[in-house]
Amino acid sequence: MEVCLFFIGYSNGMHPEPRDIDISLIQAVSQNVEGLRHFVIHRSIESANGDPQSNEHALKPRWALQWYFDDLGPAEAVLQHGGAAHTIVEQTIDAAQDRLAFAQQLMAVRKFATPNAFGTSNPSEKCTYLVGYEGEAQDFNAWLTHYLKHHPPLMAQLPGIRELEIYTRVDYRTGLDIPQATAMQRNKVVFDDSAGLAAALASPIRAQMKQDFDVFPPYSGPASHFPMHSIYGNLQRT
Repeated sequence: MEVCLFFIGYSNGMHPEPRDIDISLIQAVSQNVEGLRHFVIHRSIESANGDPQSNEHALKPRWALQWYFDDLGPAEAVLQHGGAAHTIVEQTIDAAQDRLAFAQQLMAVRKFATPNAFGTSNPSEKCTYLVGYEGEAQDFNAWLTHYLKHHPPLMAQLPGIRELEIYTRVDYRTGLDIPQATAMQRNKVVFDDSAGLAAALASPIRAQMKQDFDVFPPYSGPASHFPMHSIYGNLQRT
């Protein structure tokens, strides 16, 4: 199964306005990551059109990087001492000048078809809604069974949706000296722009998703929802 390595930067409470990350640095390092299939860089955006069904106040990610691999082996390799992940973390931490707190998490990827998928086109920049279930389900098997059966069919009906992925945590080895995030599940839905996301969040489908959420198996903990400006990486192998 495909796996995705998440690097996430959160605002340091002492510095609410962190420096921006160097996109060119991440792009350059990613060109030489053995086994990397593709990558996406997300930066937080402020949206006046928030999710009308969401009222939580979770810790907000300012930046996130996704590295996709075909399986666990090459993903773990880049996390070991001397691996490419260390270059990313060290240089972004230096650039942030202690204004960001970093976390890592390796997760299994489930992709779902959408009626407006990218097809053969290569996207460059989009708007992503990142969702994180960072608590615990009372019975994760019951939770995931219900979720995968009922929620993706609704999500795929969101107007203008381009991409839909659901991630679940896996056990993995790492040599990075930054905290390991423990989100039980993450989701990603992608739209052309922030206006497309706002329209989807205000749609009747989003209300149906909230109704389904209300009958999920028992879960305790935050469910974070954040809009992100996403840049799709272009791997130029030689």
